[in-house]
Amino acid sequence: MPSFLSPGVYSFETDNSNYSPTLNGSIVGIVGFAKKGPTNEITLITSAENLILNFGEPDEAIYGQGIEAALELLEVTNQIYFIRAVGETAAVDASAIVKVGGCPAMQFDASGFGVTTDLYLKVQVYDNAGVSQFASPRSYACPSGTADTQAQAIRSVVGGALDSDQVGVFYPDGTTTNGYIVGTYAGSGATLDVSAFSDSGYSSDLSALKLVDITGAAGSLITAGVASGTEVNSTGASGLGYLSESIYPGTGYNAGIKSDGSTKGNSVEVVALGGQNVLLQVNDNGFVTESFKVSLVGSGIFVEDVINTGATNLVSQIIKGNLAKNLSDISATKLLGFTTTLGSIGTTSLLGSLGGAAVADADGLRFVKFIEGTYNLAAGTDGVPALQADKAAALIGNAASEPKTGMQALDDPVVDVSLVVVPGVTDQSVQNALITLSEATQDFLAVVAPPYGVGNAQDAIDWSNGQKTSRTASITSSYAAIFWPWVKVFSTFDGVDRWYDPSIYGLRQMVYTDSVAEQWFAPAGFRRGRLTKPTATEVRLNLGDRDALYSGGNVINPVVNFIQNGITIFGQRTAQRLPSATDRINVRRLMIHLQKLVKASTLAYVFEPNDPILWGQIQDVLNPALQDIKMRRGIREFRVVCDETTNTPVRQDRNELWCRVEVKPTKAAEMLVFELNLTAQGADLGA
Repeated sequence: MPSFLSPGVYSFETDNSNYSPTLNGSIVGIVGFAKKGPTNEITLITSAENLILNFGEPDEAIYGQGIEAALELLEVTNQIYFIRAVGETAAVDASAIVKVGGCPAMQFDASGFGVTTDLYLKVQVYDNAGVSQFASPRSYACPSGTADTQAQAIRSVVGGALDSDQVGVFYPDGTTTNGYIVGTYAGSGATLDVSAFSDSGYSSDLSALKLVDITGAAGSLITAGVASGTEVNSTGASGLGYLSESIYPGTGYNAGIKSDGSTKGNSVEVVALGGQNVLLQVNDNGFVTESFKVSLVGSGIFVEDVINTGATNLVSQIIKGNLAKNLSDISATKLLGFTTTLGSIGTTSLLGSLGGAAVADADGLRFVKFIEGTYNLAAGTDGVPALQADKAAALIGNAASEPKTGMQALDDPVVDVSLVVVPGVTDQSVQNALITLSEATQDFLAVVAPPYGVGNAQDAIDWSNGQKTSRTASITSSYAAIFWPWVKVFSTFDGVDRWYDPSIYGLRQMVYTDSVAEQWFAPAGFRRGRLTKPTATEVRLNLGDRDALYSGGNVINPVVNFIQNGITIFGQRTAQRLPSATDRINVRRLMIHLQKLVKASTLAYVFEPNDPILWGQIQDVLNPALQDIKMRRGIREFRVVCDETTNTPVRQDRNELWCRVEVKPTKAAEMLVFELNLTAQGADLGA
């Protein structure tokens, strides 16, 4: 309390309005493989479109059913966390090399005509495919004058560095004579056709031009000529290029054609602009999704300043890029200007071509820019290991690494998942690791299933009891639930029926239950367990099968194909073998919710004085929260005890505060038993 030493009116504020927060118990964690997207990173997904954009479409060739499960769950919730697992050495980024070349150039030399002579030019520009850019050669009139005015005149009538220009005039830094006429397109197929005249009738040839070769040197004076563009890296991987790679590994970035003829994957498209600039566009499934104006000149649009060079500080959401020599990144320096030679970018001895002929050294190349064209990303791999043991290791992940990988990334206090599945994966080591993690954190329920084709009901029981080759240890945990058999679902992505892991639908109905009732309601039966998308079950279960799966110490939740009522989840057991309240899913989910609720509600009291005032404050927060759950049919009775009986002197000396919360969970009515009695006509029924 503050001290008041002099007369006056004082005020202060004390906040005693603490209450229990609202928690979302429907947030799902999915661990699986994918064709693209962040690896070993918890990624929030809020829509199916967001999922496909980040991780790609489902593909039966991908091990497991992670993407399929995510799509199913996003139909009933708007928040899932997806962790894409990859093997240590199996993941490769998709890539493409954007070629670098020089634009065709012609030097006009004042020594050939003098600034006092009028200069008339005719120019035609051809792109790298040999297509002319003007319907007929363009004419330019440049009146005589001083060196400065002549330079300004040529620049004004021909053009400069404007993006829309097909041809421009550039002067070496600090000079206004002996400039260059330069075509827009780089590459050995691009050409520039220029003729010089001294009269407005374009009839008197004027020796005012010099061809520029790949070394940057100009030849002898000519009246007309065709300059060829240049190309570095004309023989493949050797030489200079812009190495464009997918931000993350995966075949989903590889460009190609789908079965329906549409484009899939990613490509980088270069569109030539006037002068030093190009548009570097990133295409996704045939559509331009990103566009960047870049150049190799250090004037604010140097490509490595514009597009991220790695997976951090992302500008592009699809690619990263570096200038590379022989496919190895180089610490490239920016060209000082468009007329600067290639050698100043920090490269040496680069093979190039001039007019299709190989030239040994391209270091002196001027007017350097990216060559227009479409460059398809290729050679990406999904990071799914070939060996089963390595697949399992990737999904299980490493808790000791930083950051944690695989399913171990779920052990994060910031990420509040309550339900977790590794769908389509029935490997014993993966399932055991998931259940172990759920028990260790006590934050979520793990949902699993026997493998497809395990056999009949007895085979599924044997599997759950560890009596099969594919499983040698029984599943026994209240933090796990087993569903069987698999269900057939029509896949809209490939147009075929596929068998889906029933754990997907077991978990889906839990999320659905949360949306129409509460998480402590049973996610089973004809009200909350009926499945509308599946068209068949792998095995049709009868009453005897269901009794065997669900009783006698067995813990499998049947997915039943009823003749009239359709496919329905008809069980809600956890995998706990010991009879207790937590052998049911609704109770286990209630207790997971209560643990999180108690922690979130009382965290603010850490370091407060451990006395009856604090004990009362804790009871004041928890009692209303539990009363709310009682009113919502989650518990029948409760009691919060936080006093001297729970906080003994020994516990207080250890700086511990103990609070006992007792609840009677509401059980689900699973067996409805009606006793029907027939009586004699003379019996008195009290009616």
